[in-house]
This record gives sequence, structure tokens and C-alpha cells, in this order.
Amino acid sequence: MDTASFPGIIRTLFIIMLVYYAVRYFLRLLAPTIVQQVVKKAGENLYQQQQQQQYNYQQDQESKTREERPKEKKKVGEYIDFEEID
Repeated sequence: MDTASFPGIIRTLFIIMLVYYAVRYFLRLLAPTIVQQVVKKAGENLYQQQQQQQYNYQQDQESKTREERPKEKKKVGEYIDFEEID
């Protein structure tokens, strides 16, 4: 079994700090491009959703106009207006 030594602890803390600052540095370099890609993708998704909703709305309007059209009735004859005689 190994025992912890003071130089080993210092070396471990140094490695942890080195990794922390390296990740922080690279994130500062890459963050603008990552954010730009996320915003671009979100914009594309919103555009596609808007197009889909517009398409669905048009389909609904077309189906409503088809349903609202009166069906042609058979013509039986002319309408005769009768008057009552006293």
C-alpha cells in the first residue's frame, strides 16, 4: 500500500489546476463558434417549424372550404308561390 507524500499531493494539485486552466482557455477560444452553431441550428429549427405550421394552416383552410361548399341539390322543378284567397 502506498502512502501519500507531500510532493505527490502538490503534483496532483498542480495537474488538476493545469487541466482546469487548459479547459478554461480552450473554451474561451471555442465558445464563440459553439454558440454561433447553436444559434444557427435553433434558427433553422424555428424556420422549419414556421413553415410546417403555415403548411398545416393552409391544409386546414382548404379542407374547411371543401366542407363549407354546399352540395348541389337535385332540381325538382320551379317554385310556385301560392296566394290565399279570402
